[in-house]
Amino acid sequence: MNKPFQTYICDACGYLYDEAVGDPDSGLAAGTRFEDIPDDWSCPLCGVTKGDFTLYEAPSIEALRARAGSAAPVATRGGTPGVVIVGGGRAGWQMAEALRTLDGDRPITLVSACAADVYDKPLLSVAMARQMDPGRLIKETGAEAAKRLRVRLLAHTDAVRICPETQSLRTTRGTLRYDQLVLAHGAQAALPPALPATLVWRVNHLSAYQRLRAALGESPKDVLIVGAGLIGSELANDLALGGHRITLLDMAQRPLARWPGEQAGAPLLDAWKDLPIRFVGSVQVAGVEKIDGKYRLTTACGQKFAADQVIAAAGLVTPPRLAQSASLAWDSGVAVDPATLQTSDPRIHALGDCITIAGQASRYIEPIGRQARAIAAHLCGREPAPYEAKPALVRVKTTSHPMTLH
Repeated sequence: MNKPFQTYICDACGYLYDEAVGDPDSGLAAGTRFEDIPDDWSCPLCGVTKGDFTLYEAPSIEALRARAGSAAPVATRGGTPGVVIVGGGRAGWQMAEALRTLDGDRPITLVSACAADVYDKPLLSVAMARQMDPGRLIKETGAEAAKRLRVRLLAHTDAVRICPETQSLRTTRGTLRYDQLVLAHGAQAALPPALPATLVWRVNHLSAYQRLRAALGESPKDVLIVGAGLIGSELANDLALGGHRITLLDMAQRPLARWPGEQAGAPLLDAWKDLPIRFVGSVQVAGVEKIDGKYRLTTACGQKFAADQVIAAAGLVTPPRLAQSASLAWDSGVAVDPATLQTSDPRIHALGDCITIAGQASRYIEPIGRQARAIAAHLCGREPAPYEAKPALVRVKTTSHPMTLH
């Protein structure tokens, strides 16, 4: 008798490998048993190895309650403010989960500019190839996650200013006091000066992706993507598989220029030969304008490109406003201690896309879980779990030619 299919979880990022579903993008057909997966297979989301997966069983409500302990009070006037987390993405929720695992009573408030729904951001780059409706990307609503972890969630709320002297955070819904503050607000898509924000898409979160998909509609469109790095190349691949005609521009001669051409760019261009993707390298954008409902982009060398939609994929930048309001040390991002991820203010920690360690940004999924555990141990006075920065292993989700790069 065949044994039931099992599910395994990536201890780094939380990706679930379901034996019944497999991982078709990596060549693992539905029904592939975990023990039959080659040892060189890597997590589709964060790139760690098969050895970083463990057997997963969904916890019962009773188990979650036992793990969380007694009901956690929320921050109130005159009460203990507890920990305030800024950011409702993966880093914010993993921070809340790591704290709740160690302390079932500590008040936790999470401030999010969006609905704080839980989803896997890397799926934004493969959703069309997998024929996924954007609404299906949500694994758990923000309200559901807040209830499960007993966190006070302030959704659709912007953090405005940190006041270190009074240990308070000003938001668009009032001022919150904190004992400890954790910045997990991430980075935002960069916008080259020649691309007006009102004329181009920047896809760095679920709501922007959902609006883009709605704008593209069901019929094939001409899409122009500026930037052929990791995100730009993945989006070009996925939108082309979705039936759209793609023009991909970059200042470099090849896509994925941060890696050697023979390792990344050349094989990717070869894999794209049969897809409606036109790559144009060694060009710089001079401007874009909207004419009769369409867009026309002009390069510095005089070339002109027409499109139904334009996407900017020119990298990420960390918004400095909150860090500057608290006079935190800054190095192209919030500068943090390499082990504890404490900022220059001892009551403020940070993790995820918004931080830098010795000037190096942390823009990948795999480190986030380890960062959250390091901060939680430090805040809860538990045995130290120092964070260790490791060389990133990058899984490029171009399904026409998936790659794992160092």
